[in-house]
Amino acid sequence: MEIALTYSDDQAVAFDAVAEMLRSAGIDLEENLLMPPSGNADQAMAVTGKAGSGKTLLLAELYKAMEAAGVNIVSGDYESRKKADKRSLAILAPTNKAASVLRLRGVPATTIHRILYTPVYDPEYERIAEWLAGNGERPEIEGLTEISLDRAAAFYANNKSIPGALAAAGLRGSDFITGWKRREEPLDIGFVDESSMLDDKQFEDLKEIFPTLLLFGDPAQLAPVNQSGTMVFEKLPQERVMNLNRIFRQDAGNPILDLAHALADPELSFHQFEQMVEEAAKKDDRVVWGQRVEVDLMARSPVLVWRNATRIRLINAFRSVHGAPEDALLAGEPLICDGIELPLKHRKKRLDLEARGLIKGAQVIYLGEGRKPGFSRLHVMGAEDPQLSAASIVKIEKPDEEEPFIPFAARMGATFLHGAAVTIHKAQGSQWETVQVFAPDLYVAAKMGRIEAGQPLWKRLAYVAITRAQERLIWVVRNRLSKPSGPLAVDDLRSVPVVPLTLDAPEENLL
Repeated sequence: MEIALTYSDDQAVAFDAVAEMLRSAGIDLEENLLMPPSGNADQAMAVTGKAGSGKTLLLAELYKAMEAAGVNIVSGDYESRKKADKRSLAILAPTNKAASVLRLRGVPATTIHRILYTPVYDPEYERIAEWLAGNGERPEIEGLTEISLDRAAAFYANNKSIPGALAAAGLRGSDFITGWKRREEPLDIGFVDESSMLDDKQFEDLKEIFPTLLLFGDPAQLAPVNQSGTMVFEKLPQERVMNLNRIFRQDAGNPILDLAHALADPELSFHQFEQMVEEAAKKDDRVVWGQRVEVDLMARSPVLVWRNATRIRLINAFRSVHGAPEDALLAGEPLICDGIELPLKHRKKRLDLEARGLIKGAQVIYLGEGRKPGFSRLHVMGAEDPQLSAASIVKIEKPDEEEPFIPFAARMGATFLHGAAVTIHKAQGSQWETVQVFAPDLYVAAKMGRIEAGQPLWKRLAYVAITRAQERLIWVVRNRLSKPSGPLAVDDLRSVPVVPLTLDAPEENLL
């Protein structure tokens, strides 16, 4: 029996405001009707609130209501041909990790890149996808048994993921992609989670595709570096911003969120806050007063720091305790994509890499060398189709050295920094089950007395860092590193075969 959801007053107000905006976009949630759009064709609205205020819950409920009304959900893995009497919705996040957090909650989210660029599919894939989506007859595909099709249908009935359904049938969606192209046809409605990460250029790109945009964001987070402390939803008219004030997850006694929201007290000092963390750790094992950085966690969950110098020191300590050689990477080392260095003539391959998840800031696990010099086999964390092989330029930064050491490199391709530690700015949009926050860095920020958007910088940094933790927070207070319990491992990531990426012009051997 499904329990009826009761909205808080501010959620109800936000839902009604969004429903009114959607009505002018041609979607009547109250009557479950789709109509031609009316009124203002270009409109944007934001739902804001701190962590635990119910933004994601509201997003999920709006998605369910729109699906029930017959809205076509565009998830990035397949898109049916647009029909004049249909409205379309895409749910977006700036990073793979942020999209995967929503997918775990049953919301078919994808990355912004995956909507800006659309795949060109093999006709057989289209037949399977249209059938799964309920728009076509059961296909007959050579080599695909009736049992396999039944497995795909059963998976899709519970989880609206076509790549997942194909995997249940023993197939990979990426095997059917023949190329990529910039989206030509606009969609109708876009929901954007973690919109505090958007810069003005990304916002303008999204407005070109979606005449109706709904942004979900946390005003207490850090604004993009190039935004002068301002988030895109803060530039909307006041009546277009719905703020959620009630904190739901605090009601369940979540000590991590209690700490995050305590930072709103303007009188709270760094010393007082650390006392709160220490007291919370004595009462609840979800908060840990850490005397050292736990090296075993760093391979999959980076230590969050403020200063680049701290990040580089921790990375080199991580490599040292694992006995990593200077001229090679060990399988299992974490990396962060720092961009793609390809000339304009290889624009198609750039789109290919970005659409498969290798966007700036993507978290990646190195699986081993590729078949060609400079190639890496990689697992992209949070991507629906996570494994690929690509030409790589890996940079290992060294303490007190301006130029990074490059253990190996292709002439061009995807560039990577090490990912055992990352700055809190870069961690925005991601969550991990357990998060380690390097407190000495935040103490330095507190001593400097810097203010950002009217609040002490250390408090904004602490808030973002703390709210990256889903289950457990380790507040590390000493500059020490534990010894690893064993060698780095990737066995849990090897269940899916690696997909090689090759160029149309084989003599270039870039990807």
